Amino acid sequence: MAHYHATIDSSRGPAETFDYLATFSNAEQWDPGVLSGERLDSGPVQVGTRFRLVVPFLGRRLPLTYVVTRYSPAGMIALEAASGLLRLVDWIEVAAEGDGATVSYDADVRLRGPLRLLDPLLQRGFGAVGDRAVAGLAAALAARPQGAAGGPEGVAGGPEGVAGGPKSVTGGPGGVAGGPESAASGSEAAG
Repeated sequence: MAHYHATIDSSRGPAETFDYLATFSNAEQWDPGVLSGERLDSGPVQVGTRFRLVVPFLGRRLPLTYVVTRYSPAGMIALEAASGLLRLVDWIEVAAEGDGATVSYDADVRLRGPLRLLDPLLQRGFGAVGDRAVAGLAAALAARPQGAAGGPEGVAGGPEGVAGGPKSVTGGPGGVAGGPESAASGSEAAG
């Protein structure tokens, strides 16, 4: 199993920061390891809400369905995804910090099936994946909001665009990019 932890500052308030992150499909805006993201159901985010992220894995596009397993509107969400090859857990907590917020992001990934033999090699690659994702998330959270309709400026169509920048810890954090393509990496976020 590989574990990644990061603390990220946000220039937005805690509620706005948490809402942005709890809509886990937004990972495609900030995580370079996420090729696409979509919400699979409607209504407020809560335990049982599902998101599908597509990540590169072993030269293929791997769809991962994340399910919210724990949720507190006060600023905590945990999501899990599993496939025949990976098990991922992301754990995100948001707290007020001055005029903004601080995000604590934990991601775990565990290889399954025949790939589990590579599990000991996973940490090194997963760290690089996590670093890219955190850089993208930090840029997204530092940007000024566009308004009610969208995410932060600079993310996916914002003026400065982070779209070509770092993506992933969701796996990993949301994504598994750079995953076992480079021997072993993926994202099972424990959050």
